[in-house]
Amino acid sequence: MSRVVAGSRLRVDPVACEGVGLCAQVADRVVELDRWGYPVLAADLVDGADVRAARRAVRACPRRALWVEEPDASS
Repeated sequence: MSRVVAGSRLRVDPVACEGVGLCAQVADRVVELDRWGYPVLAADLVDGADVRAARRAVRACPRRALWVEEPDASS
């Protein structure tokens, strides 16, 4: 089961990303592609389904250009 942390976000390293598009194929709930095939990410992951989709996108990325960023709990 995916843990939802308020303010979690899916992030992309634009230098590492090659625009393969697998992230959008496996997680179209949180990733769209721009006209050149690069990811446009959802602003926030709002529920468990979004978090699961984001983690699928992270696992699918052949360049490891995606990650899920969770806010620091101590702030």
